[in-house]
Amino acid sequence: MNDSKTNNEKNNGQKANTLRKNHPEDTLMMVREEALSYGTEKKQGQYTLADYYALPDEQRVELIDGIIYDMTAPNYRHQILLSELFLEIKNYIRMHNGSCITTTSPTDVQLDCDDKTMVQPDLVVLCDHSKRRRFGIFGAPDLVMEILSPSTRKKDTGIKVTKYGNAGVREYWIIDPEQEKVLVYDFTREIYPVIYGFTDKIPVGIFDGKCVIDFNEIAEDLYTGEE
Repeated sequence: MNDSKTNNEKNNGQKANTLRKNHPEDTLMMVREEALSYGTEKKQGQYTLADYYALPDEQRVELIDGIIYDMTAPNYRHQILLSELFLEIKNYIRMHNGSCITTTSPTDVQLDCDDKTMVQPDLVVLCDHSKRRRFGIFGAPDLVMEILSPSTRKKDTGIKVTKYGNAGVREYWIIDPEQEKVLVYDFTREIYPVIYGFTDKIPVGIFDGKCVIDFNEIAEDLYTGEE
């Protein structure tokens, strides 16, 4: 092993140790759409929180069951959708003096409370404040929303459905801008998926259906001025 490689590994290890000291409760993992080695001898399925923290801050990834997935930059339509959904839910919580909090990606969610999985959902609602940490969320949020893109479609509609359900997420929305569909998984009532269109008013289950998202209004803003 040459000196430069030894030094790089030493530096990476120091960075991971420093981050673990900064976040003593963080036990995270990472997931990527493509298998990359990151200069280590590990294979996909073997990555841990230490590897997650060793990556550059500007490199967005998710860690799921020891597999690292790259996260490509979201497009304009994705961001408009996310902004509208965040405002709808945030305003509802505020108007009703609710205690839940909502946040958007990139927010680290240590979904399984282990060192093998760390996800960054597009939008989360958390009502159990005991799960709040300085780094993000430790455990399952109450509501998760993912907006599909070509690079995340397989992951968001496949493994994440299982992961979120098993972890204790109460409700999971998959928003598909291309098909103009919304799939709602109500894990608490074991009703899923219910499929809506972009012309529907969709009730938010964790708020007992009292919060309703009017996708027809959102769609108007989504396509305004788009070429």
